[in-house]
Amino acid sequence: MSSASTVAPSFLARVRRTLDAAGHTGNLGLLLAGVIIVFSLLNPSIFASPLNLQSIAYAVPEIALLALAIAVTMSSGGIDLSIVATANLSALGAASVSIALMAGGVPGDAAAATGIAVALTVGVGCGLINGLLVAKLRIAPILATLATMTLFSGFAVAVTRGTPLYGLPDAILALGVQTVAIIPVSFWLLILAVVVIWAVMNRTGLGLRIILVGASPEAADYTGIRRSRVLLSTYALSGAIAALAGILMSARSASATAEYGSSYLLLAITIAVLGGTNPLGGRAPIVGVGVAAIVLQAISSGFNGLHISPYIYQILQGLILVVVLVVEVRRGRLTKWITRMMSRPPADGAALAASTGAATPLKEQPTPKPLTQGSHEHD
Repeated sequence: MSSASTVAPSFLARVRRTLDAAGHTGNLGLLLAGVIIVFSLLNPSIFASPLNLQSIAYAVPEIALLALAIAVTMSSGGIDLSIVATANLSALGAASVSIALMAGGVPGDAAAATGIAVALTVGVGCGLINGLLVAKLRIAPILATLATMTLFSGFAVAVTRGTPLYGLPDAILALGVQTVAIIPVSFWLLILAVVVIWAVMNRTGLGLRIILVGASPEAADYTGIRRSRVLLSTYALSGAIAALAGILMSARSASATAEYGSSYLLLAITIAVLGGTNPLGGRAPIVGVGVAAIVLQAISSGFNGLHISPYIYQILQGLILVVVLVVEVRRGRLTKWITRMMSRPPADGAALAASTGAATPLKEQPTPKPLTQGSHEHD
């Protein structure tokens, strides 16, 4: 009895040390392995088949990229609710331009390259609009991007009248169907995007400034960082990532529409938070977000194979988000995040001025009256 009681705590201690050493991304990798093992045992003929694993790889990239766009803005202490609308508008831009060019006799590859360039330009433009609202007009990010989400979606529906665009160039359609070494091309593009975004966020001055602004705006002021410029770059980067997701969405569906991925926003936020992104800012584990996207897509595929209602999967998404937010509440950080989201961002240097007292000039002290003759001070 005594030996069993001592073995259990020591085993749990070893497990805890192993999890701590693995880090959050490593723990997500263990979770992914557990999900694969469980569903392979429950449904070995379907889940573990190469065809099903390949279908998971086809479905992951677009939602993973949207989650990465969320993670980048969260790392700066903000959020971008317009990512799906930006992705659809970018895809429509690429489709309309490339289709028009091919109708004019331009070769398909050249039309596809031009369309992709237009999509990225549209995405960056949408991101800059968000950045201007947040950084220059100092509108709360959650409100600014909620407004632009409606704006971008309404504009896309008005231009297309809700009609999908078909006839994309073969070079774009190939991104959604072709494979390299059995793995879909779109999944290889996701890996490349994760590497590039990780390098930007961890190995460049821009990424370090984004993290610093999200972690401590006051410290950013002390170091002389211009937060407005950093936020503009942050939301432009988010728009570019969303545009890339839009290209893959149109490639996989062989069309571009203003209403694609209507349920992706909550899923992208859930993936970003599950991947280890701090809603308060200051941390964006890019690789963890990518692994989290694979975990949730594997769960979705496992539920489908077991004929479990897709509504159960939506409930699971909500539960995951609730659990993570409860953890943030217990850490005493969620209230601070909500306050920051609903408040106007301070102007550049405002925190520094407030901390040094420059924003509140000293009151002029009244000049003491001279003593009149015959008067004296009492002790």
